[in-house]
Amino acid sequence: MAWQLQDAGYEVELDVWHWGAGENFVLRMNQALEQGRMVALFSEAYFDTARFTTEEWTAVLAAREKWVPVRIEAVSVPPIVKPLLAPELFGLEEEQARGVLLRAVQGPPGAPHSPPGFPGNGGVGRLRQVGGTGPRLPGSLPRVWNLPSRNAGFTGRDELLVEVRTRLADTRQVAVLALNGWGGVGKTQLAIEYAYRFSGEYELAWWVRAEDTALIPEQLAALAVATGCARPDTPQAEAVAALGVELRTRARWLLIFDNAEDPAALAGYLPAASGHVLITSRNPRWHRVAAPVDVAVLARAESVALLQDRTRSLSEGDADRLAAALDDLPLALVQAAETLTAFTPDQYLALLERNASEATEDGTPPDYPHSLAAQVRVNMQRLAGQDPYAADLLRACALLAPEPFPLHACTPAGAAGVDGANSSSMAGMLSDTRAVRRVLTVVDRFGLARVVGGTFQLHRLTQAILRDQLTPAQHARAAGDASLLLAAAYPGDASDPATWPRWLDVLPHLLAIAPSELINSQARYAASLACWHLMERGNARTVLPRVEDLHRTWTSRLGPDHHDSMVAAVILSRALGSTQNHSRARALDEDILARKRRVLGDDHPDTLNSASNLASCLADLGLTEQARALAEDTLARQQRVLGDDHPHTLNTASHLASCLAEMGLTEQARTVAEDTLARQQRVLGDDHPHTLITASHLASCLADLGLTEQARALAEDTLARQQRVLGDDHPHTLNTVSHLANRLAEMGQTEEARAAGEEILARMRRVLGDDHPDTLNTASNLAIRLAEMGQTDEARALGEEILARMRRVLGDDHPHTLNTAGHLSNRLVDLGQTDEARALREEILARMRRVLGDDHPDTLRTADTLRDVRQPRTAN
Repeated sequence: MAWQLQDAGYEVELDVWHWGAGENFVLRMNQALEQGRMVALFSEAYFDTARFTTEEWTAVLAAREKWVPVRIEAVSVPPIVKPLLAPELFGLEEEQARGVLLRAVQGPPGAPHSPPGFPGNGGVGRLRQVGGTGPRLPGSLPRVWNLPSRNAGFTGRDELLVEVRTRLADTRQVAVLALNGWGGVGKTQLAIEYAYRFSGEYELAWWVRAEDTALIPEQLAALAVATGCARPDTPQAEAVAALGVELRTRARWLLIFDNAEDPAALAGYLPAASGHVLITSRNPRWHRVAAPVDVAVLARAESVALLQDRTRSLSEGDADRLAAALDDLPLALVQAAETLTAFTPDQYLALLERNASEATEDGTPPDYPHSLAAQVRVNMQRLAGQDPYAADLLRACALLAPEPFPLHACTPAGAAGVDGANSSSMAGMLSDTRAVRRVLTVVDRFGLARVVGGTFQLHRLTQAILRDQLTPAQHARAAGDASLLLAAAYPGDASDPATWPRWLDVLPHLLAIAPSELINSQARYAASLACWHLMERGNARTVLPRVEDLHRTWTSRLGPDHHDSMVAAVILSRALGSTQNHSRARALDEDILARKRRVLGDDHPDTLNSASNLASCLADLGLTEQARALAEDTLARQQRVLGDDHPHTLNTASHLASCLAEMGLTEQARTVAEDTLARQQRVLGDDHPHTLITASHLASCLADLGLTEQARALAEDTLARQQRVLGDDHPHTLNTVSHLANRLAEMGQTEEARAAGEEILARMRRVLGDDHPDTLNTASNLAIRLAEMGQTDEARALGEEILARMRRVLGDDHPHTLNTAGHLSNRLVDLGQTDEARALREEILARMRRVLGDDHPDTLRTADTLRDVRQPRTAN
């Protein structure tokens, strides 16, 4: 009952639909009765005194509220309600029952609005002759009706149909709605389905093909003839005028203008009368003429149902894969269903991936003029004829991501500085604000892309089809234009948090375009820095395949000594180091440094930057002495060439401070870190990620010097800034949290330190992985906390697991591996296994002397602990 009433355009409240658990049933029922009438379904159960319905109908009756009773089975009703007319719905076919229900809710028809014709003179109104003014039974069509055939396979869209009906019925004036959306989204089918579903509400319904406005008057004149207000030989203009007069005397009519393009051109044909008008259009700019209704793609469940309905053997899983690949676009789904008679789902998906244009060329439904591929081709031809700049823009974006492109970010200055900009029509367009507005308006009107707030977006499937339809010459031009757009939209320094909001819009496009289609150095640099930006945000593992692709393509095409190839190599090296591929990173860093020294010279800023990167890589490998020597040499050169406060100089100084700390030269490390931090705060700002890295290093130095309170205060301040700037799960943030857990332990708060260690270890495993060096260091520290709390067996088990992972990931001689082995030897001593502890410490000491040197604090500490286990036990 509720569905049929809602389907007819009534607003319905039904307890099982609209009332939730815990709500006051009596209050909700009272509120509902205050807002409208109650439909009572008379049955034996309804009048059962044990049911709450008794209170319901007696309250309505006592309050003399209006209600609508209907019988759904033969029943004896209480005497007090016997006088009420209650139509019977049982024993009828569905359409008959619907008609009885709707007439009951509508009430009596009332007196006619015009005098009845005198018997025998045929004086009834013209519209009554062709359909009558009263409501008809559902399923019957008005006599004035020229709509296309109903789509028997129409699926879903129930909520949208109800929205259209509600918005049309809620106004007493002429109601005009414009259904707009992508081509192939089903706007026309939705309008046809609406007309059939609500045909009982109209005296006439007329379909007007509106793509060519010159043909509209002829179709309206035909409607005038069909209604009887004009003769076949009436001049066209007079017939249209007569139709307008006729429609002003009636309210129950529906006009549908299909595939209209120009709101201004159509406005003159919209009747000034109290009826309903639907417009279908790819153009969303109807606000001055009609209320827009956005028609989106189908919901996934509707897409699956459509495919399975048309391809009976298709499994739900295959239908879901197809729907996802086709972006739930109705026309594409229908074509795919037709094509599946000759393809398996896997074969079709492979074809779609290989050539979307070919995949969407066949299977066009008979009631649609073009396939999706042909529709894109025809619209692009029309667009190019009307505005070549707009066509160039769409072809360029066919090579980018199916996300909104921020055309507003393409500054004239950015475009002018791009290689080849002087001869580019795209650069000329970007330098003219009025031209940009004109192009976006044309693109929006054609419905090939969605334009919002200075951005425009191609539908993913449309984009793939357009890309596959490009000729070689068009593809080459599109690559040049796309490169210019990306270079002009470059957001700025990828390490600076102030630029990060601007990176959000352009980042998908810099990651999506093929490396070979980036044809100017500025675009290649922007694509490389997009990867650097993601690494600054802690996403090295995600971006590694993209960086490898950039480096491989440009090295092959441009040569390994080309500047763009070396920029990609630098970024690849960092990505490798951040994903624990330190050996590959070192080899690449050494190759880059050798090339830059040969091509640019030893003291060129780019050469020095690569030397600093290699020093950092050596430190990651545990080669601290080599790292220190290279960092000190590089820092001296940078201070001379760039100055003490240059960001690259400060980065190298920060690396050097870290190296000194690893070597046990903590006082020197503190001095360098404090100086570097003060300079970075002045030059980069307190919240810059590089400033925060140095602050975190300095906090560790202070802790190693026993200045625990100072270390904790600095670490807490650094953590708060990192959480705000980088986020809770950024690797740098996680590292600082791990250091803070150590500070708690140093202050005697062992239980709190253990809880913090367990929490941060779980997050690191989730974000960084079980084998990341930072994860392993945190786990090693947690093992120490467990031992301090007397949980020696658990501490030993965790220590053995971490040592095995470190040996595999970092190597037997890495300082962190040796430290973890030393901690494990302590657990063995705690458990009384002194022989095993002594053997392990002897191995550790030999490695430390070779790797760190005899005078390193860790070496000296290990020698002392070894003497402890060598001393013989004495009896008390």
